[in-house]
Amino acid sequence: MNKYGRKLWLTVLIFVIVIGGLTYYWASKDENPATLSQESAKEATGESGKEILPTATAANTSSGTAYTLTVDTANPGAKISPMLYGAFFEEINHAGDGGLYAELISNRSFEDSSVTLFNWWIDEKGGSKGKLALTSTKLLNEAQTQAMALTVSSAAEGGSVSAVNNGYWGIALTKDASYKLSFYARPEPGDNMPLRITLESPDGKELYAEQTVDKLKEGWNPYTYTLTSTGTVANARIVISTANVGTVYLDMVSLFPETWNNRENGLRIDLAEKVAAMKPAFVRFPGGCFVEGKTPTDAYQWKNTIGPIETRPGHKGYWDYRSSDGLGFHEYLQWAEDLKAEPLYVAYIGISHNGDPIAKQNTVPVSEIQPWIQDALDAIEYANGPVTSKWGAQRAANGHPEPFNMKYVEIGNENNFQMSEYIKRYGLFYKAIKEKYPEIHLIANAAVEGEPIEMVDEHYYETSEWFLSNSNRYDTYDRSGPEIYVGEYAVTKGAGEGNLNAAIGEAAFMMGMERNSDIVKMSSYAPLFVNTKDRTWNPDAIVFDSSTSYGTPSYHVQQMFGSNKGDVVLPTSLVALGQEETSGKQSIQGGIGLGTWATQVEYSDVRVAKGDDVLFEDHFKKDSGAWTLNNGDWEQSKGTFKQTSNDIDIRAVAGEASWSDYTLSLKAKKTGGAEGMLIMFGSKDEGNFYWWNLGGWGNTQSAIEKSVGGTRAVIGRTVPVRIETGKLYDIRIELSGANIRLYLDDELIQEVNDESPAGPLFQTASRDLATGELIVKVVNAGDTAQRTDVSFAGLATSSLGGTATVLQSDDLNAENSFAEPDKVAPVTQKISVDKGSLEFEFPKYSVTVLRLKEGGK
Repeated sequence: MNKYGRKLWLTVLIFVIVIGGLTYYWASKDENPATLSQESAKEATGESGKEILPTATAANTSSGTAYTLTVDTANPGAKISPMLYGAFFEEINHAGDGGLYAELISNRSFEDSSVTLFNWWIDEKGGSKGKLALTSTKLLNEAQTQAMALTVSSAAEGGSVSAVNNGYWGIALTKDASYKLSFYARPEPGDNMPLRITLESPDGKELYAEQTVDKLKEGWNPYTYTLTSTGTVANARIVISTANVGTVYLDMVSLFPETWNNRENGLRIDLAEKVAAMKPAFVRFPGGCFVEGKTPTDAYQWKNTIGPIETRPGHKGYWDYRSSDGLGFHEYLQWAEDLKAEPLYVAYIGISHNGDPIAKQNTVPVSEIQPWIQDALDAIEYANGPVTSKWGAQRAANGHPEPFNMKYVEIGNENNFQMSEYIKRYGLFYKAIKEKYPEIHLIANAAVEGEPIEMVDEHYYETSEWFLSNSNRYDTYDRSGPEIYVGEYAVTKGAGEGNLNAAIGEAAFMMGMERNSDIVKMSSYAPLFVNTKDRTWNPDAIVFDSSTSYGTPSYHVQQMFGSNKGDVVLPTSLVALGQEETSGKQSIQGGIGLGTWATQVEYSDVRVAKGDDVLFEDHFKKDSGAWTLNNGDWEQSKGTFKQTSNDIDIRAVAGEASWSDYTLSLKAKKTGGAEGMLIMFGSKDEGNFYWWNLGGWGNTQSAIEKSVGGTRAVIGRTVPVRIETGKLYDIRIELSGANIRLYLDDELIQEVNDESPAGPLFQTASRDLATGELIVKVVNAGDTAQRTDVSFAGLATSSLGGTATVLQSDDLNAENSFAEPDKVAPVTQKISVDKGSLEFEFPKYSVTVLRLKEGGK
């Protein structure tokens, strides 16, 4: 059992009280207390499959409640950012090609391999013989480097030679649905090459659609037809056949179904609808690592992704497959507009994701960065410029004369991993963009000393326990610092392929972001999509194959929060029966340690004191035997403790796991290497400790990192600090309860409180100013239901009405699947409050949203 009294089982409850209610409801005759579970919801479903409209009434009882949750409606707090919940799209897991981008033909332009006809194969029938081959001569245009040659070398009566493609792991067809077939063809001069194009079952025995072309024109020409399917199937294939001896060249073979919003070159309907249901305030694109690629050649170049699809060369993406770039810069902007969301473009700044600035590998030299700065400026002009501008005119030519009014640009993606290079480039991009487009909001990957920072992008991939423990992460963030965009986050450990355990931790963390939306302005879960045939990253919000899709519990949390955000935070207090308000106050306990990371350091004069009591002292006159070494080359001599290896994660630890409320002081001098030094405290064992990472991230930043079970994460902010080689530093760390104060040469560098929430209930509340509705969100992360008296202080009336929406399962590891897509899904009921308070039983492992309105029913 963990500290929440569960075996990693979580419950998230979300109550939403809204006049008129939500779309689906279930009925319960139980009125004491109001409660809802997946099991009872299923029992309430009528024979027709529609859920029965119920009402749950607040009980007026004084016994049996475990908690009192009070919402102060009279003293609203911070405004909630209208941009708080968004969507992040990256071309990973075949999220675009073979997913959101509705194109059904894989390798339509024959560019995916220079060696083989990837995903195309030959079918010789009736005794006819021939071959398929790549060709690189007499091509369609300059953007295309290859085409396919279909050759019949000998023809038999009734025979044919065909090129076959099964799309992205099967072409999905729906009976009576229309499909746009298009391709370019060029017959060899003098050859008569009629074509027959069919959509067939995998074995070719079932024919779903057919189109013939009796005669091809000379030279390259486009051909477009509409096919109507006679059947519904998930794994069809396209077959292009010819019977006559000769050769025909093919390129840009495309098959499109109907698309979301009927957009040309558009999006797959079911996937786009799921994103729309999240009600994202913005869409971040095109990545992610996809922005940078593994080398500068693989970086995203937006100018190659606009215009007719046959003029787009495509490129190799970071995630080991080629992108057609059919879902291009213009389509991203159009998608955001159709969602009524703001586009957020991530610009490449010359640092590849695998770039090594020390070895000068895969980075564009700063002296050659100007074309990439101009590229970012041109992207903004394409999105926002007048039709009289160069790129505004190009946008108009592509069908959108009105500006897209893009307001957000991020300078690089995760380039804080190459921080020594990032600090050289960030200011150049920031200055150039602000000079020409001062209205653009710019987002940094990390704080850069001496440069203006408007917003910093933070990424977290951790355990559910980490997200629960960090649900108050932003409570103590310095409000004078930059605003925060949590651009990528998800539970990635203990999450299965997207289970309730993950959703509960994420929901608790999201409530912390919402409660602190005066500084956390934006957030987006990642990744958004996964094709089950290419699960490169796990888990993901929306799972799909060629024909169907479903949302994970994490997706449903995103949808619930995006639909029930509110405008202002309302203060809440949660009190357990017989206790004062719940608090996470605790003391940091553990020993000390010294460490290095690709650096050599000399330490001296280490002292640990608790008030007037000296707990530990070592001046290294001789080997005290007090230090436990995990690796590295350590030597004690002449008053110093030297570490001379250039390896990473080197540690020497000392002290007792029971130490708390102490001051650690020491001296340290870096003698060589790439980074700074590591000062450990609160060290309990090898996997559970804190350290002050001084001069980390390429000797550009400093921060406290906390390791839990071997997983490290930054707590508090990162601070720009550079450690000079050969300089002797005085270092002091003061611990008081959960408070940490860090001093370098007697200057306070940072102060952080690491107070974990008590659990198992986590809560936040808000008000929708337009409707007056109260929104209360509650997560129950424990393995028992919690009966709670929910009261509302400061209301003019004691009568409330609305809805409660609950995501819950008795199994913390429960997942949705193609067989059971709604195994863990939100269920909604009507509720009413007659005497100013609502007694509600929050089920175990649940997320609940209450949405209530004074006088509502």
